Amino acid sequence: MKIAIVPGSFDPVTMGHLDIITRASKIFDKVIVLVLINPQKKPAFTKEERLEYIKKTTKHLENVTADSYEGLLVEYAKKKQACAIVKGLRAMSDFEYEFQMALTNKRLEPDIETMFLTTDNDYLYLSSSLVKQLVPFGGDVTGFLPPAIHDDVVEELKKRMNN
Repeated sequence: MKIAIVPGSFDPVTMGHLDIITRASKIFDKVIVLVLINPQKKPAFTKEERLEYIKKTTKHLENVTADSYEGLLVEYAKKKQACAIVKGLRAMSDFEYEFQMALTNKRLEPDIETMFLTTDNDYLYLSSSLVKQLVPFGGDVTGFLPPAIHDDVVEELKKRMNN
């Protein structure tokens, strides 16, 4: 069984993320969408909320599951017997950072490959940060977030920005 990990912060999961997850699910037998916990970052959503949003967004993809992890990505991938880490790329700036990480991961765990998928043109500009910047100012993020979570994410972001 070919298992892939699609890692990220997913704070929140966007249509760009869903595009990469969906495409990976067509290539691999099993895809684990992994919420990586970085103690140095202050996410807008809890780990549990991010996992729930991923599950709601991917429930139509039978071979996709969601999990979270704090630690080295390659260690998690090794434990899950994954053969690949799938990363989405939007621009050259993404590539430089992701290429460095891919080389580091390859050095740490030579049997795990990193695979880059370029994002759909419709989502080249899209990021979780952009969503979090637009919502407090009443920006319309329809089309930026998966419909299954759009209202929940917008409501929560508005609520948190007012506190």
